Amino acid sequence: MMTEAIFFDTLRQGLWIATIVSVPILTTALVMGVSVGLFQALTSIQEMTLTFVPKLLGIVAVFWMSMGFMTKTLVDFFQNQIIPIITGG
Repeated sequence: MMTEAIFFDTLRQGLWIATIVSVPILTTALVMGVSVGLFQALTSIQEMTLTFVPKLLGIVAVFWMSMGFMTKTLVDFFQNQIIPIITGG
């Protein structure tokens, strides 16, 4: 039987894992957005695709590099936390 304490602890850990997994991509989007915005402000270029394309390329590159870390983190969480709760162990 799953008590409230186990439920909320698992929920807290799941939210923490989601935060840890999303930090590289969100940080890249923030840095790329600020740098492109600064570049646009300094050069007075107001092209809409200039903000989208570099940010997308940066996010794809960081996702590609951190894919192993994200997969390992999520698999470990499921194997060590979720599956034992489901099987009752």
